[in-house]
Amino acid sequence: MLFSHIHTHTPSTVALRCAKRELTYGDLIDQIEDYSTQLSHVAVLGLALDNTIDWLLWDLAALKSGTVCVPIPPFFTPEQISHTIAQAGITHMISPAGLSATGQSPSAAIPTGTAKITFTSGTTGTPKGVCLPVSAMENVAQSIQTMLGNDFVGTHACVLPLAVLLENVAGVYSGLMAGCTIVLTPLGDFGENYSNLHHQLKKSAATSAILVPELLRALMFQVIKQGPLPSLEFLAVGGSRVDPQLVRKARSLGLPVYEGYGLSECASVVSMNFPGHDSIGTTGGLLPHVQADIIDGEIVIRDPGFLGYLGETAPQSHATGDLGHIDEDGFVHVTGRRKNVLITSMGRNISPEWPESVLLAQPAIYQAIVYGDGAPHLSALIVPSGPHADVTASVAAANTTLPDYARIKHIRIVNPFTVANGCLTGTGRPRRKNILQHYASFLSAKESPMNFYDHLVAQTAPARADLYRVPQLVDGLQGRISRTTYIAYLTEAFHHVKHTVPFLMSMGSHLPDEKRWLHKAIIEYLDEEEGHEEWILNDIDAAGGDRNAARKATPNLETQVMVAYNYDYITRKNPVGFLGMVFMLESTSTQIASMGADAVMNGLDLPKSAFTYLFSHGALDIEHMKFFEKTVNQVTNPDDQAAIIEVATNTFRLFANLFRAIPHNQEVLDVA
Repeated sequence: MLFSHIHTHTPSTVALRCAKRELTYGDLIDQIEDYSTQLSHVAVLGLALDNTIDWLLWDLAALKSGTVCVPIPPFFTPEQISHTIAQAGITHMISPAGLSATGQSPSAAIPTGTAKITFTSGTTGTPKGVCLPVSAMENVAQSIQTMLGNDFVGTHACVLPLAVLLENVAGVYSGLMAGCTIVLTPLGDFGENYSNLHHQLKKSAATSAILVPELLRALMFQVIKQGPLPSLEFLAVGGSRVDPQLVRKARSLGLPVYEGYGLSECASVVSMNFPGHDSIGTTGGLLPHVQADIIDGEIVIRDPGFLGYLGETAPQSHATGDLGHIDEDGFVHVTGRRKNVLITSMGRNISPEWPESVLLAQPAIYQAIVYGDGAPHLSALIVPSGPHADVTASVAAANTTLPDYARIKHIRIVNPFTVANGCLTGTGRPRRKNILQHYASFLSAKESPMNFYDHLVAQTAPARADLYRVPQLVDGLQGRISRTTYIAYLTEAFHHVKHTVPFLMSMGSHLPDEKRWLHKAIIEYLDEEEGHEEWILNDIDAAGGDRNAARKATPNLETQVMVAYNYDYITRKNPVGFLGMVFMLESTSTQIASMGADAVMNGLDLPKSAFTYLFSHGALDIEHMKFFEKTVNQVTNPDDQAAIIEVATNTFRLFANLFRAIPHNQEVLDVA
């Protein structure tokens, strides 16, 4: 079926392309024949190459000649590779050095009809061989091609290792059936942690690609900083649970993300969303050739298509180990792994993948593992996305979308989970048992009670979340605002920032004697904040605005109300409460200043000199937040703490109103 499709495409159409080489469909047919002749004496072929045209030629030649092919994932350890060679009885190996014999004999455990053995490290670390016939792989490729149709025939960029079935079958085979051009990039060219992913996708003008959630998050950060990828039409994401909010955020950035679900035993994809048949929060509808049941809450695939694991017989059905359901519209919901379910001391059954996906939708969180089996509440191991990431605020924001029993009550910051330290599988899934064993002594240590700063972050999370949903701020973070809107924002910023020093002086003069210890903190803030309003006027000049007009302008009523509220609270209620305003401004700066400046600068093509306030404020307030946290944790009076929380909550709301009042014309944006 695959080869008959390849023969139908226009011979001059480019089939495979890399940096220094390309093959048309006519060339591809000839090359497959040539490579096939070199496999006449090969029983089991090990394929250990980078993502190159040669990888695919050997793979397709093995398929054509009936040679069993065993892809060797680049993330396998030497021990795993040795295990794979021995278990499959790999007789010959293709490596950068060429084709060579291994001295092995073919394994008698390989079922008749096996075309490919995919070894998946899973969560145990010992690779397990899944034996697949040609029909299983072709059924998946044909189903995907049927679902997407000819509208999505274009350029598919291979981002995942070709040894991963998701890329090999769902990406390449379905692409070749449809007549796509397959772009191959050596994995090293994507950079450390895929830091060059945006560049490579833009360079190849890719219309489709397949990612795992971790790579999607990386790409989202890159799009914010480097701009949109307008050629992309279909971006499949799978491999682990994806929070619906992450999909929505990605789509708001212009990334056409569609979640799917797959298994090695089913030759990769089982279900997928696609344009015209899409439900965010699900893994889409079953592929046309797939039949599934839900038995005791577990997804069971009927006649999965694989021939069994090495040394085992083919099953009539496959219990996936995944919990879920299929709704009345046919969309598959995958809620977690049966073996991972946590049962709290309150009797609640919780799949940790659920709160983990919500945590991972927060930009400040790079990796997360939720635990708490037998405990009254859930805890999490968190890997921050950077040295200045506000993890506490991000967890608090995530908790606002979760019911109380699924909220994270304690967190511990840990080092990244990697394949090298045994905490991840090669495809990026966490090895929970390894991770929890690795941090066993750490987890058994007594958890310290929440300090006041953490309590402040948690209490103000809903108001902060409302601020981050304001359209002007959302679009600003993505660079989708006009120059007029940016200058209007700077004008309002000038008219509240010019009050920062008077605010602090008023606070200091109204403090009673027993709270004069706060004067030292006020003096430090005064030294840092003096003159910041002039930076804003300089930015207005550099952006093409009129600094004198901005200085003389009457601020919006919403800006006046926020300023008046703080003066009133300092003089009439409790001057310590002004620390709530400080918290609101500085926590907002650390989250959005530098990111927003990058996005707007790229979107409007303005010089960096038009963003001195935002760039410097982002950097300054990272240090300020450390100082603020230390200071506010010394406030022990309950009335003072309540005042700080009250002012912080109210100023988040007032600041949101300030942003909403800034002119933001979508028609202007479209032509700016």
